[in-house]
Amino acid sequence: MENFLPFTQIIVAVLLIILILLQQRGTALGSAFGGEGGFYSTRRGIQKKIFLATCILGAAFLLLALLNLAF
Repeated sequence: MENFLPFTQIIVAVLLIILILLQQRGTALGSAFGGEGGFYSTRRGIQKKIFLATCILGAAFLLLALLNLAF
């Protein structure tokens, strides 16, 4: 189990990075410096699925990190 956890965590980390990069960018810091940020859009379709997968992989990464500390 000691050899399995680090490899699993690396795979989850790579997938998490890919999913974060696939997400569409919003206004980011533009609205903080006076940019227009006056519209609100909801996530639909594939955006919603990517967002949920990112949340799940983030939780899995955190769980694997805690398991790596314990073992």
